[in-house]
Order: sequence, then structure tokens, then C-alpha cells
Amino acid sequence: MTTAAVAAATLAALILPTAAEAAPTAPHAAPGKACATKWQAKQRVAVRRPAPHDGPVATMRSPIHHYLAKGEVVRSCVVAVARTSSGPAYRACGGEGHLWRIVPGGQVPQTCLRKL
Repeated sequence: MTTAAVAAATLAALILPTAAEAAPTAPHAAPGKACATKWQAKQRVAVRRPAPHDGPVATMRSPIHHYLAKGEVVRSCVVAVARTSSGPAYRACGGEGHLWRIVPGGQVPQTCLRKL
């Protein structure tokens, strides 16, 4: 064996637990809950997809993927936070803010949605 192989085997023996040391796992572990939080559109609102130069969070200038109709219900359990150096990230639907709800197809300003 080479010196590198011996060093790798020694390191693996120190890091990796043996079968006797491994933590037991529950055979019938409960699966994670699916997203159940529903939001309703207050008015017709654009669902935007972040452009490649925008980063992971949409802006008011991001391309529109589709629209949500007034009263349409969507599921959203994840929020994207738009950080700005001064002021709110958007002004939409009679409010301003920096939270974008991630919905099927893109992102929507949270001020345009009402939690059900």
C-alpha cells in the first residue's frame, strides 16, 4: 500500500462508524408533511420568474410567467426575501414589502396574497 492509501484508510476508520456504532433507524419513520398552507390572490397578480441576472429572488422587472386571477387559491410554504439597500423591494397590490411567496410557476409579492 502507498502512503496515501494508508492515510485514507486510517482517516476513513476514524470518521466512518462501524455497523455496531451506527445509529438505529426507525423502520416505519413518518414521512415529512406536504405543504398545506393556502393563499388566495387579492386581485389579478403577475407570477414572475427571476431572470438569470436577478439572482434567486424576482423583481418587479422580472419576466411574467402567468397571472393569478382574483380569488385563485395557491399553495406556498416557502418565501424568498429580497434585500435592498434602502426602501422596500416592491410596491404592489396597495402595499410594499420585501417578501415574495414562491408559488407554482414563479414568485408573487406577499402583499398580493391573503392567507387562508
